[in-house]
Amino acid sequence: MINNHFPTIFGALVIFAAALAGPANAADEIEAKLQVCSSCHGQNGEPSDPKTIPIIWGQQQNFLVKELHDYRAGDRDNPIMAAMAKSLKQEELRPAAAYFASKSWPAGHAAAAAASPPNGMTVCQACHQQNFVGGAPAPRLAGQSYEYLLKAMNSFADGQRSNNADMVKIMEALSPGEREAMARYISSL
Repeated sequence: MINNHFPTIFGALVIFAAALAGPANAADEIEAKLQVCSSCHGQNGEPSDPKTIPIIWGQQQNFLVKELHDYRAGDRDNPIMAAMAKSLKQEELRPAAAYFASKSWPAGHAAAAAASPPNGMTVCQACHQQNFVGGAPAPRLAGQSYEYLLKAMNSFADGQRSNNADMVKIMEALSPGEREAMARYISSL
């Protein structure tokens, strides 16, 4: 009797092992596709040009999914990132974001600490959280470069970047000097 069930049990084990191997192979495929990202975003999470390229290692997964989607859909304009996002299938966006979110945020990006936060920072913390480490609705900002942060803030303020209506309104309401002070403070965290 045992011999009669062996092929059935063996077959079930093979199917089970294949099911377990499937996701690992899919993860390996995603990781292989994402290796090209290191040419700009860095091998160890250190961008090749932190003034123009953000840190994505350890970034909020929800934010990364949204940005990849926005690049794919043309809601965020960047020819290089649009091409990269379009190289991924729609169903690969979340695993790609999870891959980068699971990495450790690179240490040592803070500039000289600002004495105290500029006025108006509490509205930012509602989404970006205390110390600007990010949360479900918003990305981590602490540790990004001053230049990158200021460019992002100004692009929301002048309408070049419009994939977040709340950010457009908030940044439009701030003076260039206020945006500069905020970027300087956040980059020091």
